[in-house]
Amino acid sequence: MNYALWSVQVLLALLFLFAGGTKLVLPLEPLTDAIPLPGTFLRFIGVCEVLGGLGLIFPGVLRVRPGLTPLAAAGLVIIMIGAIVITVKTGDVLTAVIPAVTGILAAFVAYGRWRLAPLSAR
Repeated sequence: MNYALWSVQVLLALLFLFAGGTKLVLPLEPLTDAIPLPGTFLRFIGVCEVLGGLGLIFPGVLRVRPGLTPLAAAGLVIIMIGAIVITVKTGDVLTAVIPAVTGILAAFVAYGRWRLAPLSAR
């Protein structure tokens, strides 16, 4: 179970670091054209995604405050619920499968690191 959780954590961290980094680096005009949200809110979501991606990896690797990993994963689940709602509201019901699967994987990490295979501190 530990290996499965680490694999999913690394993949999710890479995904959220890329997605959040993109929201932070791209100019606001192309972002707001693609996603119907205010630009500053998209920047905020980008910061949350980057911090969540880092929170999936660093507490476990450094063995400092490993209880933050399930909290980071739970926060990313909340972001993915918002992504599902926005995607469905724009009319792309089939495209909402991607954030749904990502949210389910983040929920798996949150539950797994909280109950099934919690990380220990130093």
